[in-house]
Amino acid sequence: MADIPRACSTLAVEDLPRLVADQADFVWRTVRRLGVPEAMADDATQQVFLIVQSRIATILTGRERAFLFGVAMNVAAHVRRTIARRREVDEEQAPEVADHAPLPDEALDQQRARALLDEVLDALDMDLRTVFVMVELEEMTMAEIAEVLAVPPGTVASRLRRARAEFQKAAQRIRAGIDHRQARSDRFAPPSSSSKLAILGGEEPR
Repeated sequence: MADIPRACSTLAVEDLPRLVADQADFVWRTVRRLGVPEAMADDATQQVFLIVQSRIATILTGRERAFLFGVAMNVAAHVRRTIARRREVDEEQAPEVADHAPLPDEALDQQRARALLDEVLDALDMDLRTVFVMVELEEMTMAEIAEVLAVPPGTVASRLRRARAEFQKAAQRIRAGIDHRQARSDRFAPPSSSSKLAILGGEEPR
């Protein structure tokens, strides 16, 4: 009997630890970018790999990321539906002790960048958001995306064009709002100590 070509072989249970080690970060990023709150991303990632464990014999070698994205997409959709049914409950669910310690500048910048990306992605329809994440953030191929979404490549290309355009519009809207709030904050900010001293001394602020 001829050997099965490697490209057509499937994973086995013993491949699971390697798959988790190699792809856990990818899955976590995927569920986050598909609308799962950060506080729930670890649980969603674990759920993805539990499903993968039960279906690992169906995963083709070399197609792991496409399979994982498909499962992550379904898990993320389930989480979003759960949140929608529990609007009265805090999105983060478990209460946390607030940490008021100032973040290092780099960590603060990263936190703000992640929050801004989430806000822009939240403005996209889910069909467009999914394709945008797959192409722009995870660098998946058109063929992989068409396979995962079960749509023709032309549909993927069309959604990507629309997603890029909507992403730019949403980013500009949000940036304009940030600039407006900053301008208002600067306008109503109290005068600095040097300005106060100059005014009290009858001098023009330098």
